Amino acid sequence: MGQLHRVEFAGHDGSLLAARLDVPVAPPRAWALFAHCFSCSKDIYAAREITAALVEQSIGVFRFDFTGLGNSEGDFSNTNFSTNVQDLVAAAAWLEAAHGGPQLLVGHSLGGAAVIVAAHEIAQVKAVATIGAPSDAAHVIHAIRTHVETIEDEGEAEVELAGRPFVLKRQFLDDVRGAKVTAAAAGLKRPLLVLHAPLDETVGIDNATGLFVAARHPKSFISLDKADHLLSAPGDARRAGKMIAAWAEPYIFEDGVAAPVQETGGTRDVVVRETGGGKYENAVMIGDFVGIADEPVDVGGGGRGPDPYEYVGAGLGACTSMTLRMYADRKGWPLARVSVAITHSKDHIDDCLHCEEGRRIDVFDRAITIEGDLDGEQRARLMEIADKCPVHLTLEAGGHVRTVETPPKST
Repeated sequence: MGQLHRVEFAGHDGSLLAARLDVPVAPPRAWALFAHCFSCSKDIYAAREITAALVEQSIGVFRFDFTGLGNSEGDFSNTNFSTNVQDLVAAAAWLEAAHGGPQLLVGHSLGGAAVIVAAHEIAQVKAVATIGAPSDAAHVIHAIRTHVETIEDEGEAEVELAGRPFVLKRQFLDDVRGAKVTAAAAGLKRPLLVLHAPLDETVGIDNATGLFVAARHPKSFISLDKADHLLSAPGDARRAGKMIAAWAEPYIFEDGVAAPVQETGGTRDVVVRETGGGKYENAVMIGDFVGIADEPVDVGGGGRGPDPYEYVGAGLGACTSMTLRMYADRKGWPLARVSVAITHSKDHIDDCLHCEEGRRIDVFDRAITIEGDLDGEQRARLMEIADKCPVHLTLEAGGHVRTVETPPKST
């Protein structure tokens, strides 16, 4: 994941709101502000998984508990949709002062409706994404429909939401009925991504239609096939986060935001750092690229990325393909495509008289597929050239690793 910072900031009425800032291991290329669903908290499963997916793509995420929820101060019974919007604006102000964000707003369920409305008051926002959001904030009344008459007659009522009791007042009903979410979508003037599950039984798919039709281009829709409203099935929330990151990239990443590329001897530095997200999980950073390295599950890892030897194999395969491409282009040969498959294993060195007893050598089996209208002589020459690949030569010749200790960077 990256680094986690606990934060408190003042909400719409001065109450201290509990928040967390998830910072990528590499310098963030942009910042997102996340709004959770009605009566939920910043730590709900969907929020955690979507955050993790965004952080993996170098997007820092700020999420918080709305007034009176989770670990935040304040009286939930005095809140409503409008105060949620004001809390979002306050959160954005904190993030702008601390880190210059947010460039992206992400909202789940009623939080999705809130970010559409709040975007009008957050100048630095460049894109908005909603997940299972209602096109009308009054849709939330459906969840408390058996209590509406009591609230109207007596001014308030205790209702059970997500297994917990909450007091809702008449002002809450009046406020959500007066919210203009569809009108806010129509005047958003930012790219909008609408993600919705066709099988969502809490907020029907017709709400996605309402938001999408109201919004102006650029706008996009992604169907979260077979997911439920809370994205509770394994993988659903993480996939949603990955799709949001991919969609948002051209809108929120700018020149100068990414970490500068470090050059060393003609190549870029490779930086590897533990993420804290798993026992062996590490972030691999090469310039603007951020990947994950991990060990397989059967040896205690999380299996969330290639293992170290697979990264070595990827380097050999990529170098082989690039070397053949460069050679064929120089010769003007009609090479259409190169594919390289690498398999790693360890073999005993039976013919090495000077090796330690029982030592094993790493073997990389390489299978090369060459496509194109090439004759036999050309193909044979390309196979010879494959052995000239610099990574191939490095592996066969052996290298020397120079190691120094450097002090940790202050955060």
